[in-house]
Amino acid sequence: MADELLDVVNDEDIVIGQELRSTVHQKGLQHRGVHVFLFSEDGKMLIQKRSADRASSPSMLDCSISEHVQAGESYFEAAMRGMKEEMGVMGIEVKPLGKIKMEYGPNDNEISRIYEGRVKPEQVRFDPVEISEVKYMSLEEIKEGITNEKGMFCGWFVEIMNWYLGQPANLIALDAENSPL
Repeated sequence: MADELLDVVNDEDIVIGQELRSTVHQKGLQHRGVHVFLFSEDGKMLIQKRSADRASSPSMLDCSISEHVQAGESYFEAAMRGMKEEMGVMGIEVKPLGKIKMEYGPNDNEISRIYEGRVKPEQVRFDPVEISEVKYMSLEEIKEGITNEKGMFCGWFVEIMNWYLGQPANLIALDAENSPL
């Protein structure tokens, strides 16, 4: 994966500099991310299985879209780009659910915005370099997987889902409400 330029942000999410992604993660600099939860018409979430060669959380299940926000890009622009690059979908209407601050892993400190939208499964053409497969899971199936199958989901996805479902989570909600539900 090519190194990309990211905005470095302070705790108020104000840009204080720019660095390459590799430097950001090497030094633990706070940067921006975005996640999109895409649901089918029957209410199941599109879940991606990360490719085995991914540097972070290889072969683990993740939300529909997880993307870094590139330098100069808005959260919304990153969400749109991520949907196109990762799932091959465009023109999906999304609504913001909230903004969080979390340690995603060693030296991976992000402020992230979470979005939600609807997708038709026949529209999805996932990127086989980043994603090995996709599936649709109900919220109940996701909850059961988090509880009963430790290590099945990316650590950040577990925390974001806990927040989404109104459960205790190891993150800081930066919006007025603690959970979108």
